[in-house]
Formats: sequence, C-alpha cells, structure tokens
Amino acid sequence: MTVTEDRITMAEESVELSLDVMFEWLEKMPVPEGTKVEIVGGNIFMSPQRQHHWEIISAIFEQLRAKYPRKRLASDVRIDFPGHLNGFACDLAAMAERSVKDGKGRWRYQDVEFVAEVISKDTAANDYGPKKSAYATAEVPVYVIADPYKGRCYLYTHPKDGEYVTRTKIDFGDDVDLTGTVVGLTLKTDEFPRD
Repeated sequence: MTVTEDRITMAEESVELSLDVMFEWLEKMPVPEGTKVEIVGGNIFMSPQRQHHWEIISAIFEQLRAKYPRKRLASDVRIDFPGHLNGFACDLAAMAERSVKDGKGRWRYQDVEFVAEVISKDTAANDYGPKKSAYATAEVPVYVIADPYKGRCYLYTHPKDGEYVTRTKIDFGDDVDLTGTVVGLTLKTDEFPRD
C-alpha cells in the first residue's frame, strides 16, 4: 500500500470527532485519581483538585442540600453544554425538580438551574470565559464563581442572548443572596478558605 492509499484508508476509517469519542479516549488513558477532566471548546483540560477547592465545593453542596435532594446535585459529572464540543464537569450543578436524564443516563443542560465553579489557576480562563458563555447560552439561571485567590465570589444571573445581564461581586465572609433566584436561599461564604 502506498502512503496515499494508507492515508485514504485511515480517513475512511476515522471516527467523527464528538464528545462521546473524546471521552471514550479519555477513559482509556491513565488519568490520575482526583483529577478533574473536562472538554471545553474541543480542548481537554485536566486539573488535580486542591484541598481548598474541595472545601468550597463541599460548603456550597452542604448549603444547597437545604433545597435540593442529593439525587438532583452533581459534582464533576459530565454534562454536555451548547457550543463546539463542550463536555463540562461542573464543580457543582443543581437540577430543576422536573429534571430527567437523557437516553445515555446523563443530565441535560436544559435542566441545570445552578452551577458553581471554584477557580483553579490553570483553568480560571475557562470558568470566566467560554464556560460562562456556554452557561449563559444554555440559560442556566444562576452561575457562581468562587475565587479563592481573590477571596471573592461572582454571581451571574439573568442570562440573555448568550450573556449574563447581571454580575455581582461578593467578598468571602459576605452572604451570596440567591433568595430572588430559582435557588431561593442564601450561601454563607465565611468559611470559604483563601488560597
């Protein structure tokens, strides 16, 4: 077989790049335990979870349990969002009461009503950029970024035309008031560690 014939054969046998194909490849890789893996805009990102990161996720999870049963909360679970190859593993997501999983047993982005991301240095640009845009495009009503490097939370609400209309800055130690949103509660941040 010539090089040209070999390339033609490879092209005919190639698999169309999709999130399912990419995640299948990742499942075959030796990804270290405790490493978050997600695909943002077709790019694979892996980052180990730090203790401060986990403490903030855990604190938010515990507070959300006042409204959401455990079965409607997800952490580091794949959810496919609008845009080119966006398979996110949100630090924490809460699903609406009417939520149903798709035919593959995954949460649908249409049912997500709250997302929290805790900033890591290596992936901060994703949380503030393409992921925020994807959440707004998906019309996730409430998006909270907790940034332990700045000691601050950013609350994004009122998604419209792929952007959040409202952004509120809240210093760690102050409450994140979600009572006027679908979440309907207040998040305490006084125990959020700084990095």
